[in-house]
Amino acid sequence: MIGPTAASTLDEVTNDPYALAVDAAAALKEASGVASFDVALVLGSGWVPAADAIGETITEFSTAGLPGFAPPGVAGHTGRVRAVRTESGRNALIFLGRTHLYEGRGVEPVVHGVRTAIRVGAGTIVLTNAAGGLRPETQRVGEAVLISDHINLTGASPITGATFVDLTDLYTSRLRDLAREVEPSLAEGVYVAFRGPTYETPAEVRMCRALGGDMVGMSTALEAIAAREGGADVLGVSLVTNPGAGLVGEPLSHEEVLAIGRATAARMGDLLAKVVGKL
Repeated sequence: MIGPTAASTLDEVTNDPYALAVDAAAALKEASGVASFDVALVLGSGWVPAADAIGETITEFSTAGLPGFAPPGVAGHTGRVRAVRTESGRNALIFLGRTHLYEGRGVEPVVHGVRTAIRVGAGTIVLTNAAGGLRPETQRVGEAVLISDHINLTGASPITGATFVDLTDLYTSRLRDLAREVEPSLAEGVYVAFRGPTYETPAEVRMCRALGGDMVGMSTALEAIAAREGGADVLGVSLVTNPGAGLVGEPLSHEEVLAIGRATAARMGDLLAKVVGKL
């Protein structure tokens, strides 16, 4: 039975988060019965139902028994992980939710899943999220948008010390090209990451538009940085679930985000399955 040890709990102060990821990777391999994974996917708010389309489930279990993983703190994030065999014969690791910076646990739990995935062999990390659209004149609610770049306004980074990581091609252009082979109509955009949990003010939305942002949300950026630091390629996909605050005059709610996710789950799952099949 897998369970956290006294040496690897979330409450323990550690100076080596990578060591915790190594422990979690060993426990994950034991719990899943899979020695190595080719790709890992992190499913954001509303994306969880899309997991069923990605491949045949090998096993699924709670992350609660894996060192370093926090319990789910947001509706739409289940705190479970699924090992999947895709039609193309690849082993995929699917995190059915994530930890957010606004939950107050610090940066390390936010990126722990990505760091663990890399240590079980995943050379490609697919990050999905629900996002507010900053360009309602061209974006439709329920539309998937490839992340071409991001603007990190969280005030945080998963990297400390003199570790200099090139983020020029953070969201790997080759993977975006593969996604467009699957769905040529996919648009690209710049994702703006805030800390949350409040939605952005109309003034902040106007600022993001002026900075060149196309989508806005509360996740993804720190995970992408950690993935690139770990040597993985990154594909980011935002599901536009609502226009940004003040752009259409409607109030924002998490329930709306989840509803759009449920309505588009089959289509988003089909997109992810086909992209993973081309890796």
